[in-house]
Amino acid sequence: MKPYTIEIHNDGLLVFTINRPEKRNAINYEVMAGLEEALLLAADDQVKMFVVTGAHDQAFCSGGDLSSFHHLKTEEEAYTMLNRMSNLLVSLLFLPKPTVALLNGTAVGGGCELASSCDFRIARTDVKAGFIQGTLNITTGWGGGTILSEKLLPADAMKMLMEARLFDTVDLMEMGFLQSTFSGDPIENCRKFLNRMLVLEVEVLKAYKQLYINKWKYTGVQERIEQEVRNCSVLWQGEAHHRQVAKFLNK
Repeated sequence: MKPYTIEIHNDGLLVFTINRPEKRNAINYEVMAGLEEALLLAADDQVKMFVVTGAHDQAFCSGGDLSSFHHLKTEEEAYTMLNRMSNLLVSLLFLPKPTVALLNGTAVGGGCELASSCDFRIARTDVKAGFIQGTLNITTGWGGGTILSEKLLPADAMKMLMEARLFDTVDLMEMGFLQSTFSGDPIENCRKFLNRMLVLEVEVLKAYKQLYINKWKYTGVQERIEQEVRNCSVLWQGEAHHRQVAKFLNK
C-alpha cells in the first residue's frame, strides 16, 4: 500500500493524504514522491483547490521521519534531503491555485512547515501545532521559517519558531496561523470553509493567487529559502543534533 492517497473530487478538490498513521504521518522519500505526483496532477483544469491532510485523527504530519533520515550525517547529505523537500514546498507555495492544510491532528516540526506553505490552514478544535525543530538543535530546514515570515506578523512568527513548542488552536487563531477551526468530518468542514470559493471559475482563482506569487517572487522568497536550507544543513551535521536524534529514537 502506498503511504499516501490522491483523490480528485467532482467539486474541484484535489486531496493529498499522507497515509502513515502508524508513524504519525511522518514524511519519508515515498511521501515526497507522492507529493510530487499530486502537484503535477493539480495542473489539470478540473482541479480548483489543493488540500493536504493526514490519515486518521491523531496527526496531520509529524515532520520528517527520523527513522528514515537518521543515517544522514554530513552537511551535504542533509542538504540533499532538505533541498528536495524544500523544492516541493516552494512548488506548493507557488502553485497557481489555492491550497489548504487540513489539520485533522497534531502538526509538528516539518508538519508545520508543510502547513505554512499552504494558503489556508484549518484545524480540528483540539489540535496542537508547533515548530519544535529547536529541541533537536536544528532550525526549520524545508523553508518553513521563511514561508511563515510571509504569512504571520514578525513577532508572532518568531514566537512560534523560537519557543519550539506546541500551541493550542486558541493561540494559533490569535497569531493568524489558523484561519478556521472545526469539529466533525474534516473533508466536509473543509468544503464548508471553501464553499464560496469553489463556485468561482478556476481562472478567477488562479488570477488572484498570481498576485501573491508575483509578490513572493519579487521579494526573493525562493532565494531566502535556499539560505535557510543551507543553514539547517550546517546545524544538522553537528554533534548536538545527532545526540538529540539518538535520544529520540531510543525512547
